[in-house]
Amino acid sequence: MAVITLPYRPRIYQRQAYDKLRRFNVLVWSRRTGKTVFAVNWAIRKLIECKLPDARVSYIMPTYKQAKRVAWNYLKTFTAPIPGMRYLEQELRAVFPDGREFWLLGGEDCDALRGIYLDAVVCDEFAQLPPALWGTVLRPALADREGAALIIGTPFGMANQFHQFYVQAQGLPGWFRSLLTCRDTDAIKPEELEALKREMSPEEFEQEMMCSWVASVRGAFFAKELAQADAEGRITRVPRDALLPVHTSWDLGMANRTVVWLWQTVGAEIRAIGCRAYSSTGLPAIIADLQQLGYSWGSHYAPHDAQVRELGSGKSRMEIALALGMRWTIAPQVGLQSGIDQTRAMLSRVWFDAEQCKDGIEALRLYRTEYDDERRVFSNAPLHDWTSDYADSARMFAVGSQGKAPGWAPLDYRQLDRAAI
Repeated sequence: MAVITLPYRPRIYQRQAYDKLRRFNVLVWSRRTGKTVFAVNWAIRKLIECKLPDARVSYIMPTYKQAKRVAWNYLKTFTAPIPGMRYLEQELRAVFPDGREFWLLGGEDCDALRGIYLDAVVCDEFAQLPPALWGTVLRPALADREGAALIIGTPFGMANQFHQFYVQAQGLPGWFRSLLTCRDTDAIKPEELEALKREMSPEEFEQEMMCSWVASVRGAFFAKELAQADAEGRITRVPRDALLPVHTSWDLGMANRTVVWLWQTVGAEIRAIGCRAYSSTGLPAIIADLQQLGYSWGSHYAPHDAQVRELGSGKSRMEIALALGMRWTIAPQVGLQSGIDQTRAMLSRVWFDAEQCKDGIEALRLYRTEYDDERRVFSNAPLHDWTSDYADSARMFAVGSQGKAPGWAPLDYRQLDRAAI
């Protein structure tokens, strides 16, 4: 029998880590440690070793575009010696001679991935993947076939599942974790590290090279406001007050996600009592889901494109909502930057329900501008990923209602008695 040798030679620390891997693995490795190459080859080996019929593995990144840019060429390079390989470029799918498949996927739309099965999965840049992806899609996809997972990335703050999984992996049966800074490996020469330290900001160097969980997320729009909310104890339990109306704000997805925040206001204080996301769900089903809550409704703030008429029905989504018993108020168009500034001002007086708004809070923490690694500058535009849906929905409330409320002043929350809520 012919022996096929794949062109991968693991580095010493990669080999040491591989020998310790279990079914579920969390690898927090600094930049330039070869995480992607390691992970692609781990998945290839899992696929080849799998004895189940129609074996399938997947490599998932926050966006489909990222998966193609980061992993596709590696996948082709390391499987090229296998005779009979087929590469479906349009689908980012590699088919092995016996029908086994390696898929590259993006995490933009969780519901689009429902129903798949996997024998192994790599989750890259896990902190930036939608929080619901693991629990509602990937973990069930691995269950019946007892599949394995490799969760990798560099830290992206502490308020996300990547940090949560790293913490819980210690001592958990079937789990392994590893943290390697740039000083724990030979990936970068000492003189180059010193140059990086001089040229990068302290926060960038600590996060990207030293794997610091507490370094600030680069380019995050609302990091200061969410940190302030944490410090003032405003991310807590915030029950709905039955005597107050509930307002909503919307970001309307077509093929993507629709996000609805639920708010109550008392004077200058704002309470975020819920945040609901819907993927691949029509407007009638979303409105029906909200109406079954039985709340006394106030105002409903929607973006200006809610007025655009659909080609198929000839009706706008605003007209459809009205026919279903929900009258939307169109938020004024103030410009993106002005809207972000108004959202910042609003967030300084918001109390968040930690459980009901969990995904929304995480999205607001991570909502950020794009960073050009080659030019080493931040873009003027926000990065459009899963976090932007939540941020845009919150922005509709800021500019639609609170953004134009005159004469308010920030409250000293430490002086408030929250026992009545």
